[in-house]
Amino acid sequence: MDLPTLWFWIVAFLFVGYFVLDGFDFGVGMSLPFLGKDDTDRRVLINTIGPVWDLNETWVIVAGAALFAAFPEWYATLFSGFYLALLLILLALIVRGVSFEYRHQRPESQWKGRFDLMIVIGSAVPALLWGVAFANIVQGVPLDADHNYTGTLFDLLNPYALLGGLTTLLLFFTHGVVFVSLKTEGELRERARRLAVRSGIVSIVVAASFLLWTGLAFGTLWFWILAAVAAVALIGGWLANLRGAEGIAFTLMAATIAAAVFALFAALFPDVMPASNDPANSLTIENASSTTYTLTFMSWVALIFLPLILAYQGWTYWVFRKRVSRATIEAATH
Repeated sequence: MDLPTLWFWIVAFLFVGYFVLDGFDFGVGMSLPFLGKDDTDRRVLINTIGPVWDLNETWVIVAGAALFAAFPEWYATLFSGFYLALLLILLALIVRGVSFEYRHQRPESQWKGRFDLMIVIGSAVPALLWGVAFANIVQGVPLDADHNYTGTLFDLLNPYALLGGLTTLLLFFTHGVVFVSLKTEGELRERARRLAVRSGIVSIVVAASFLLWTGLAFGTLWFWILAAVAAVALIGGWLANLRGAEGIAFTLMAATIAAAVFALFAALFPDVMPASNDPANSLTIENASSTTYTLTFMSWVALIFLPLILAYQGWTYWVFRKRVSRATIEAATH
């Protein structure tokens, strides 16, 4: 495997990590109106991700930095052409982060209600738009000879891309609700499990439609293999949740998202940004990558620091592995 190909899959791995980890964060945020019957419930939900949500978000920063360094042409085309969509994602992430920090600063229910709404919006917008963005990357967008995007924001909102956005929205929502059932106790845990059963059915139908569309239009052998893994894991996760095995359900939901994202990269390979108007204008692994020296240096850095980052994040989750209950939240207020 040459260095550009290696770094293509490293970038894929970083986006997989982001979607798996921040995906359940988004799902928990979107679940507030469905599971939060009162302020204590909502505080329990927020506290399930309180120690880790900002750590999970750093994966997108690392993915963006790796993309910039390894594939500067891809980065330039993506971030200039998808500027408005990515700006909306950034603003939503800012709103969401601010809301986590500010909702508890005043006791008024109206104050908390506004920030709860901002958490829901700040979680749903990225969950939708990331799917829209990646679907457009796989499908291809109009590029000129200098690899500049020549379409508009509304060109990105086509039926295939919107189906991709709905797929990520539903998968992240179900992933988050399963995480709530894994991290809570009592009635809230049961309500989360029942909600995951219902949302899981819809997720299976929508995700199957998107993967089938992708496979028929852009599929490769590796895409079909990974899509099959994603489908089996999603159905297995739904069945495990139905039986109350939250740990297995959460693991299989993570595997679903990971396999689905890898499948999209497999459908994209060896292109990184296909040109829908003229294949000659497409960006590929070869014409979008950095020099061999740059990629070699990056490989040594990744070899040293990536295991340390994974170990640190694993240790963080181990430290905060206990369930959150209404009793612990109510006791903390006294």
